[in-house]
Amino acid sequence: MEELPGALGTSGSLALRLGQVIFAVASLLFMCLDVEFYSYTAFCFLVTVMGLIIPWSLTLAIVDIFSVFIKRPARQSGILSIVVLGDWVLSFLSLAASCSTASVSSLLLAAEGFCGRKLCTRYQLSAAMAFLSWFLSLSSSLFNLWLLPSVA
Repeated sequence: MEELPGALGTSGSLALRLGQVIFAVASLLFMCLDVEFYSYTAFCFLVTVMGLIIPWSLTLAIVDIFSVFIKRPARQSGILSIVVLGDWVLSFLSLAASCSTASVSSLLLAAEGFCGRKLCTRYQLSAAMAFLSWFLSLSSSLFNLWLLPSVA
């Protein structure tokens, strides 16, 4: 079986997972530097979704590290199906959270007086980091989906 660069158990997958964690943590840091984000549901949704992505991606990064070091990728169809499903769900939740956060922060920035320019810019940076995390999550899901028929 040929090696797909971003599939589960490869160094490419490890890089994608670590990128997801880095961008999700950055998104949380930009959002949580101020306590005022609790006032808006979209911001709370982003914090919740990023809080789900971090342990999911860290767990799969540990699986990737183990697979890379023992030179035996985890290619069982049941495990790969769960990974693809989890990645799809979390990627769509991440996309929804980043888009809603970006739109609410742009709306708040346009309606002067609701949040300061510095605070709204921080919210927009958080949405940008969440969008980058979504892109990496979607790409790893597509790589694993591409591999799934050859394993089953």
